[in-house]
Amino acid sequence: MKRLVLIALAAAAFASPAFAAKYEIDPTHTQVQFGYNHFGFSNITGRFDQVTGQFELDTANLGKSSIAIEIPVSSITTGVDKLDQHLLGADFFDAAKYPTATFKSKMVHVAGPKDLHLMGDLTIHGVTKPVTFAVKVNGIGEHPMRKVPAAGFDATTVIKRSDFGLGAYVPAVSDEVTLRITLEAFQPKP
Repeated sequence: MKRLVLIALAAAAFASPAFAAKYEIDPTHTQVQFGYNHFGFSNITGRFDQVTGQFELDTANLGKSSIAIEIPVSSITTGVDKLDQHLLGADFFDAAKYPTATFKSKMVHVAGPKDLHLMGDLTIHGVTKPVTFAVKVNGIGEHPMRKVPAAGFDATTVIKRSDFGLGAYVPAVSDEVTLRITLEAFQPKP
């Protein structure tokens, strides 16, 4: 009987791990989008096409999860080449001097069954500031094509670009920038 109890305890320990599992960010299904107002006439959007990073997901307790991402600023695209070049120049990102934007989580607060608050440090243009993303859990489960554990999230926050040293043309070009991230990740096959 004692042996059966030990086997059952060992099986339970391995069936529901008490730690976060490593997930790979799927760059083909992850986007970082931004939006701002231009002189009160238009609401411009763009995105960064490259995202890499480390993502640890604790499906039993999402509050113990963490993420750290890197975005090459040169991957910016608005659909207008001249605007992309201006944004990469010294007036804004100064990509030659500050080639990477990063985010590293510090805390995850579970606000509801599918709602999280993700707090961490965002670094843009060499300046690091705390930000909080409102996160919606889109899904966690087996990926239908890859047949491995997968997860998907949408995250939103609003930042002031002047806080990061990107204040050119404020207030004509809005200081507030909305960031929207849609992220898909999966556990690599062993």
